[in-house]
Amino acid sequence: MIPKVLASPLKYIQGPGELSNIQFHLSHFDGPILFVMTGFAHTHLKNLINESYKKSEILIFEKFNGECTKNEIERFRTIYHTHSCKTVVGIGGGKAIDTAKGVAFYENCPVISIPTIASTDAPTSAIAVTYTDDHVFDGNLLLSKNPDLVLVDTTIILNAPVRFLVAGMGDALSTYFEARANEASGHENFVGGKPTNTSFALAKLCYDLLIRDGLKAKTSADKKEWSKEFENIIEANIYLSGVGFESNGLACAHSVYNALTILPNCHHMYHGELVAFGAIVQLILENRPEEEITEVIKFCLSIGLPVSLRDISNQELTPDDIIKVAKVACSPENFMASEPFEVTPEMVIDAMNKLKNFGN
Repeated sequence: MIPKVLASPLKYIQGPGELSNIQFHLSHFDGPILFVMTGFAHTHLKNLINESYKKSEILIFEKFNGECTKNEIERFRTIYHTHSCKTVVGIGGGKAIDTAKGVAFYENCPVISIPTIASTDAPTSAIAVTYTDDHVFDGNLLLSKNPDLVLVDTTIILNAPVRFLVAGMGDALSTYFEARANEASGHENFVGGKPTNTSFALAKLCYDLLIRDGLKAKTSADKKEWSKEFENIIEANIYLSGVGFESNGLACAHSVYNALTILPNCHHMYHGELVAFGAIVQLILENRPEEEITEVIKFCLSIGLPVSLRDISNQELTPDDIIKVAKVACSPENFMASEPFEVTPEMVIDAMNKLKNFGN
């Protein structure tokens, strides 16, 4: 009998101004510490980190090149060895954090996630998503454990572009629907077991918070004003969605996302924006009740997430484009097998075509 397994980071800390306490939070990790940093983090946050550490020589700061590729991971591994590092920290968006996790995958070292945006599940998971140099999905690295610490400074996230927050809600939107598909199919999760009651409850809570607080959180972000709804959505986007997807599994929504990355016309879209579109495709594919689909579409429209093919491409997608996406989405390397019934490319094509001009 396959056991139930829930995966989670060892510790999750969230609050305004918490980056200024980084030395305290990282005090039990050995150095030197390699920081994989986006350009924003390198420019605007390095001094704050140095001040917390009193400009310690054990901190190695290096800019991330923008894409989580195997070549970029190897570049950081070289830096890691050059400075005899013992710990790696990813600070920035999901791809910078995944690059840090890629280093930890090969070096078997502690990894800390410090997101500066709330747009993906990357900070909490033991999965590093890699891409080719041409920005096409290239597979997952599965770490032996989740990050040792996730440190979320909500002041930094409040001042980030609002589109990142909205994209994070799009990514989080699929968590419950994909958990539900995996529960129905009896599929295993990403950590070698069946979903737990706890992980399914977290996924449902994630959805409930989005519907209840999502628009208010976006309004707070637009005004750069803190609110409890904003804090709730940060937790939903980062922790609930992260633990929820990893401990329950993925299904149609992320399969559609992965497939859409093969189309250059979609490369301007953020991960969560395409996942939100994939979530709607999944609901149509599963023939869910009209009121549920309507609730999701209204939510997406209210905060600015895509609901149609026109919304996700800078040029009209051709029938051949849609066929290619459907075939890749149903390929064995994706997650369509987690649905509780066999899904064919023709079914995906039909579901996507129902959204061809929706909302336009």
